[in-house]
Amino acid sequence: MAAKSSVDIEVDGKVVPISNPEKVYFPTHGETKLDLVNYYLAVAEPLMAAMGGRPTLLQRFPDGATGKSWFQKRVPASHPDWLQTTVVSTPNGTKSDALVAADLAHVLWAVNLGCIGFHVWPSLAADPEHADELRIDLDPSPGVVFEQVREAAAELKALFDEVGIASHPKTSGNRGLHVYVRAEPRWTSYDVRACAVAVARELERRRPELITAAWWKEERGARVFVDFNQNAPHKTVFGAWSVRPRAGGQVSTPFTWDELPAIQPDELTLVTVPPRVDASGDAWAGIGEHPQSLEPLLEMSKRDLESGLMDAPWPPVYPKMEGEPPRVAPSRAKKS
Repeated sequence: MAAKSSVDIEVDGKVVPISNPEKVYFPTHGETKLDLVNYYLAVAEPLMAAMGGRPTLLQRFPDGATGKSWFQKRVPASHPDWLQTTVVSTPNGTKSDALVAADLAHVLWAVNLGCIGFHVWPSLAADPEHADELRIDLDPSPGVVFEQVREAAAELKALFDEVGIASHPKTSGNRGLHVYVRAEPRWTSYDVRACAVAVARELERRRPELITAAWWKEERGARVFVDFNQNAPHKTVFGAWSVRPRAGGQVSTPFTWDELPAIQPDELTLVTVPPRVDASGDAWAGIGEHPQSLEPLLEMSKRDLESGLMDAPWPPVYPKMEGEPPRVAPSRAKKS
């Protein structure tokens, strides 16, 4: 018997058709497009607590995780009448209509287009002027092993604890870790990025052999890079509970700080994460109930600037910023 070419999923009072449900998306163990749909159905509650109401960027993988892909800034013109969108800007100022993760039906509509995971804005569609998430990306440079990333995360936790800020870790779905702070909706992305720069610099001061705030790769060495520019305006970060486009279907999985010593990112997949949630619940439960003040981090930023430090470099797609050092790699600057 031929496999069905389409199945209808009823969710949130809507019917979402899923075409080619038996297409293999994750070749390591053979999970299909429908398996991906069922994964998001299984983690619907924590997923929506993390990304509900936020704009998302579409990255489409029509042939599965190991096939070709592209980013699609704009929602296709042909879409259901119920689909919610919002106008967002890219770093160079281009505006587009982005999908809002209004409910799980919106997520599954995107999955049907070949979206495996979701790149999520740090602001709500209803309040685009305020970034209510600080996202610290602990990015391992070449030569760094995961145990070093764990150690860097522990240092970050200690720093946040010292200044009285609650933080929430997750795997990136790949080699690094992300740590989120759900903030009071009082600050712009420029403010939040300034906090991330201050955090990166303070961590480097404390553990210079392990952690670096160096934007230029040639200066990082085999250290964990704190990628502060993931908080720059209009930047998205791979979302909590999203499945990475990897052959094994690894998930960017929230966990508790108590789990840090034992967490194994490659073991957290679209197959293993739902039973974990069933057994232990949402590791980020209540993250939105107690938004945090970023004032202690803004004070750290102020102290750094008053001591003579300049702003940290911005990515090349951004206009030159006030207080930014020359946007040229140190080795090229020396040659000049």
